[in-house]
Formats: sequence, C-alpha cells, structure tokens
Amino acid sequence: MGERITINTADGEFSAYRAAPEGGKGPAIVVIQEIFGVNKVMRDICDGLASEGWLAICPDLFWRIEPGVDITDKTQAEWDKAFDLFGKFKADTGIKDIAATIAHARAEGAAKVGAVGYCLGGLLAYLTACRTDCDAAAGYYGVAIPDYLDEAANIKQPLMLHMAGKDQFVPPEAQAKIRDGLKGHARVTLHEYPDCDHAFARVGGKHFDAAAAKLANDRTREFFKTHLGQGR
Repeated sequence: MGERITINTADGEFSAYRAAPEGGKGPAIVVIQEIFGVNKVMRDICDGLASEGWLAICPDLFWRIEPGVDITDKTQAEWDKAFDLFGKFKADTGIKDIAATIAHARAEGAAKVGAVGYCLGGLLAYLTACRTDCDAAAGYYGVAIPDYLDEAANIKQPLMLHMAGKDQFVPPEAQAKIRDGLKGHARVTLHEYPDCDHAFARVGGKHFDAAAAKLANDRTREFFKTHLGQGR
C-alpha cells in the first residue's frame, strides 16, 4: 500500500514510508519508530492508519547514524544493534526531523497533523507535543520521559500517553514521576495498563497483549478522530 518518499532538511535528506488513504489525501499522522527502524511493524501501522482515512508517514529517524535500518525484535544480534543505535541517537535532532515530516505533510495539503510513537517513539511523541506545531500526539510506553518533564508547560495541543504498569524499561519510580509531573495538565491524558510490560501493543512481540493493545489503539483512534478529523 505504501511507498518510499524523500524529505529534505537543512541538514540533508532522509527517507520515509508513506501510506495514503483512499483518494490520496486526508489529515496526517506521523508514525514515530521504535528502536528497530522503519520495519514491517511500523509500515503495517502506517497501512492501517491509511485504511482508516489518514495519511501516515514514518520517517527514518536513524538516517544520521545508519540510513535504512529495518530490523526485528527476534534475535539477540538485532537487539544489540537496536540498542547500539538507540545509544547513538540524539532526541534533539530526531525532533527536528519529525518537525520536517510534519511540515512535509502540511505541504501535501494535510490541514491537521498528528503523531503517534512507540518506545523511543513514545518519548519523541511527548517531545513532539512539547516542541512542534503538531495538532495532537499519542505515545505508547515512552522511555526517559521523566528527563524532559520540565518541558510539559510547553504542551499546547492534546497529548495522550499509554503507560505499561510492568514496563521493564520504565520502572515504577519513573512512572510515578510521569504521573506527578503531568498531573492536572489540561491537555494531557494518561492511560495505564497495570498488568502489561513494555511493547504490549507490538504485534508479534514477546509482551504483546491483544486485549490491552486493542483498548489502547481504540483510544488512540478516537483521540485522533476528535482532534484531527478523518479523511473519510
């Protein structure tokens, strides 16, 4: 369903996976990758969003380190590579590339642009809400959010976060900081899944929980319908 496109920035160009809805246009959603690159999981998410009427674009955020990363969570070698990339990745430049992707979507004619991210992308979805003109953002089991809670005051558009209660990468004390740091913020909605581990919505993943994933995805879908509208 999708295609590879090129997005140009002042720092250079990078590729993205683009899936268009029927008719070719609609409100857009930037899909923000996990640590495994723009892989089949991310492309399938884009295709699913496109089938529901949104223009979905997943930028290659590792392009500055290694363009075209497309790995899975199935082998130790791939995990090692993913964590190596994660260690080299800089969130500040990643957000610049997300902002460029948002601008690209607007240039295509999208009146409103949202963002949804997972794992590393969950953190970046939070930062997208803090630092860009994105119209709505949703993050799943974002890592390292407590390090950026001082930016929460900059959130002007709706943000939804999904937090896994047994997340091995976001320990209870970090989750408590997120709750406390965002408590009472008028633009933030926090959903918790007490019995779930990290990546509970990754189809085919070790900790995939079909019921929790459906609940989270339904909530995200309604969130975007409310704040972005839908192409059809």
